Amino acid sequence: QVQLVESGGGLVQAGGSLRLSCEASGRTFSNYAAAWFRQAPGKAREFVAARSWSTVTIYNTDSVKGRFTISRDNAKNTVYLQMNSLKPEDTAVYYCAAGAFASREVNRYDYWGQGTQVTVSS
Repeated sequence: QVQLVESGGGLVQAGGSLRLSCEASGRTFSNYAAAWFRQAPGKAREFVAARSWSTVTIYNTDSVKGRFTISRDNAKNTVYLQMNSLKPEDTAVYYCAAGAFASREVNRYDYWGQGTQVTVSS
């Protein structure tokens, strides 16, 4: 079992930056791929970025290309999402997830955090 706790969300103006953190506990986090998803009101959960236990990374290039960066510190059991040049359409609840393989698919992840709200004002 892996427990995930997100932090770092908040209210920011358009063009600003936030860094989300997801701290894991339980099983060895370094053995898992980690990902960020987001969900806006009335919309389906959307893939943002994923990183394997090593260095393979995947991004939702259409929505976050060049603006978001996923990274992880296995020694701290933490994965990060650096978000720059934020836009109002980035407003959503952001979720951290862990699974066996890095994937864009929601159902590939076994463990989820409770989410952290990100609101970008125009």
